Amino acid sequence: MSGAKGPSSRGLGRFEGKTHILPLNIYYEDTDLSGFVYHANYLRFMERGRTECLRLAGAALAALDAPEPTAWAILSADVRFRRPARLDDTVEVHTRLLSLAGARMTVVQQILLEGTLLVEGRIEACIVTLTGRPRRVPDAVRNLLTPLLCEPPLPIVES
Repeated sequence: MSGAKGPSSRGLGRFEGKTHILPLNIYYEDTDLSGFVYHANYLRFMERGRTECLRLAGAALAALDAPEPTAWAILSADVRFRRPARLDDTVEVHTRLLSLAGARMTVVQQILLEGTLLVEGRIEACIVTLTGRPRRVPDAVRNLLTPLLCEPPLPIVES
C-alpha cells in the first residue's frame, strides 16, 4: 500500500485542528420503527468519518492495484451509546487519530448533535493483505497521518 496521495480536496468534511468533522443528515433509511437511528448505523457513520478523514488527509483507503494488495480492516470497536439521533437530524462525526504503531491505527470518534454527545467509540484498524496478513502502515501513509495524531481525550464525566 503506497497509500499516499497528499492532502486532497476530494475528501468530505473538514479539519478543525487535528479533528476531522463530517456532517451527516439522518434519513428515513437510517431509522428503526421508533424513528430513532438504528444502533448498527452508528458504526456506518463512524466508517464514513474515518474514510473521509483519511481521504482529506491524502491517505489511500486501499492499495488493491499494488503487487501485494492491502486494505484497512477493523480489529476492534468499542462503542458507547448515550442518546439517539432522529429522522432529519444533522449530526457530526468527529474523528481523532490516537496512534499509529506497526500495522495498527487507533481512532476515537464521537457523534454529536448540536454539541450534545450521542455516541462515542474507540476503533482499532490495521492494514492487511487480501489473505488477512497484517502489514506495516507504509511510510508515506504514516508521514501523512502522524501530524494529525492527538492526545487521548479526557473521559466524559457522567452527570
